[in-house]
Amino acid sequence: MLPTPDLSHLTQDDFTVVYEPAEDTFILLDALEQDADLLQKTDPAISLEIGSGSGCVSAFIGQILGKRSAYFCTDINADAGRCTMATGEQNKVLLNVVLTSLVGGLLPRLLGNVDLLIFNPPYVPTDDEEASQAQMGRSISGAWAGGAHGMNTTQEVLRIIPTLLSQNGLFYLVAVRENNPVAIAHQAKTELGLTCDIILERRAGIERLFVLRFSRKNRNNSNIFNQ
Repeated sequence: MLPTPDLSHLTQDDFTVVYEPAEDTFILLDALEQDADLLQKTDPAISLEIGSGSGCVSAFIGQILGKRSAYFCTDINADAGRCTMATGEQNKVLLNVVLTSLVGGLLPRLLGNVDLLIFNPPYVPTDDEEASQAQMGRSISGAWAGGAHGMNTTQEVLRIIPTLLSQNGLFYLVAVRENNPVAIAHQAKTELGLTCDIILERRAGIERLFVLRFSRKNRNNSNIFNQ
């Protein structure tokens, strides 16, 4: 069992401006560890986490893949960028941080080149105005305010996944029951040309959390899932 990355360098002051790892973070870590063999067989050259926050998830990926991958992290919150870099240093993983909305600052260079993509989105249902203001404010509220059905930002990312993933790329997404994970999986298959499976599900207080894994239908080594 892999340890949770060391976040002892971060303070409570940091967590007033950056999302502190919680149950949604930990189910994502568990899903990635569950898929560790798959990730190592896929051998990602480029890994990208959207909305890296504290940097905990990308540092964890670094434990799984080591130096075989280049790690990119994006966030719109400058404090999150600072914390992500510090977490990489604390855990001896080189995390390349780009302050941008979603993947904007990395396009078009990464189109079709992302082998591993990770997103724990702002998934809490709010009104659209609150979600929009949270993103424009580039603050901690942007880590949770998700708009109608909690899906505003997730839908923005889903639309670009087919052009962002490499031929053998994998995409991991966190969702809650209110986001309708079954509908997300159906959208992936019918509109995006991707396969999508719910690989982990867990209750956390009043929330029902899910981790979804996406890949291309014509993935070159599709039999890797059965190895």
